[in-house]
Amino acid sequence: MEFLGTTRTASYCGPKKACDIGTLPPAEPAPAVRECCQPCYLPGYRCLTSWRPSLFYKVSNTQPCLDEGATCCSTLRPPTVLPALRSALFCRYSPHDWEQSNQLQIRGAEASRLWAGRLTGDSMRLMQDKDQLTHQMQEGTCRNLRQRLSDIGFWKSELSYELERLLNENRSLETIRRRLECAAEEVNCPLKVALECLYHREKRTGIDLVHDNVEKNLIREVDLLKCCQEQMRKLAQRFEIQMRDNRDAQHALERDLEDKNSAQFIDEKCFNLRNTSDCISFFHGVERIDGTISVPETWAKFSNDNIRHSQNMRANCIRLREEADNLFETLSDQMWKQFTTTNLAFNTRISEVTDVKNKLQTQLAKTLQEIFQAENTIMLLERSIMAKECPLKVAQTRLEYRTRRPNVELCRDIPQFKLMNEVFTLDNTLQTLKLRLRETQDTLQLLVMTKCRLEHELAIKANTLCVDKEKCMGMRKTFPCTPRLVGYT
Repeated sequence: MEFLGTTRTASYCGPKKACDIGTLPPAEPAPAVRECCQPCYLPGYRCLTSWRPSLFYKVSNTQPCLDEGATCCSTLRPPTVLPALRSALFCRYSPHDWEQSNQLQIRGAEASRLWAGRLTGDSMRLMQDKDQLTHQMQEGTCRNLRQRLSDIGFWKSELSYELERLLNENRSLETIRRRLECAAEEVNCPLKVALECLYHREKRTGIDLVHDNVEKNLIREVDLLKCCQEQMRKLAQRFEIQMRDNRDAQHALERDLEDKNSAQFIDEKCFNLRNTSDCISFFHGVERIDGTISVPETWAKFSNDNIRHSQNMRANCIRLREEADNLFETLSDQMWKQFTTTNLAFNTRISEVTDVKNKLQTQLAKTLQEIFQAENTIMLLERSIMAKECPLKVAQTRLEYRTRRPNVELCRDIPQFKLMNEVFTLDNTLQTLKLRLRETQDTLQLLVMTKCRLEHELAIKANTLCVDKEKCMGMRKTFPCTPRLVGYT
């Protein structure tokens, strides 16, 4: 069987007519075929015409094989096929086009299938990723809330600890302030004693009314006690000011701690919420509302500043307490030292006065003894002078008699020299004795005057001893003990 449209060399065809090749229509080019490329669309979107194949073809038009100057003659061989079939023959696809179309369809189907499989896998992975992301975000939120609760708990503990320490400092300040007031009142007693001693010592008389070490120490003691009182009262005022500042810091800590308790209650409630909780619901647009007034840095800085402020207040309290302790120790030590120094000055002065009094009494006794001896000496000198007059008379009488020797017998012999020497010696002895007698008499008068002065000085010293030893030291036998000086009652 022979198909229609075979070549014109078939056996049932007649001899071929010669036909110029130039009379044939030009060869029709192969139909232009464009490959199908699947466009890329976003996930979730599909093209409405993605199922249609992208095959395009063009039908070629046949041109009759006619010469320009020739006409069809009846002697031409009739065509071996019908004209309609011949026209259809020239309008059909080539095997190459058919092969390309099939390959294109197969590739398009594979591409669509691969795209669908990829989209399905991507969708599954997307759902898994979103589920995992949602779970991770919820876990992260819970972890952040847990960390937030931990931070709030940490700051609560810090604030509570700081508040407790601040309250302890306030109680300590109040105790020390009362001690300062009690100590300032306790100083009044020794101050009064020191002033009384100064008033009593004004009753001294004579040369004993002197600005001695006792008076200097008493004045120094009065000034010291007044200065101690003033320092204690000023420090008590500083304690009151510090306590007011501490109350401000305490109020800030209590307010911050109350806010932390409220925030912890809310965050714990948020942390305990689950997907199966009953109290959850939609609040559309709540994420767009930003009612926060701080960030974690400023939030932590706020509590840190409150704690720092409280720590600064406590540091000031500690410095004040140390200053008060040092002041108590220093002032009590100074007051005791000054009291002891003044008492030592009193004792030294009393010892000096007693020693001087004893010496005066000794001198008075010796003066009386000297007066007695001077009187005896005067009496003995007078007797001695009277006793020396007779030997002088004898010597002078002998010389006078020897001057009566005649002529050559007036010899300057040894007896003459001895007599002359004896007269000169006796005369000098009498002059010396008379001079000594006058000196002794003057000394006696001086001794009598000394005795009067000694008796007057002894009366002054007795009065001084009465003032210092009996009146002043009688009041200064007791002094407030150290616990009372530092405010303990």
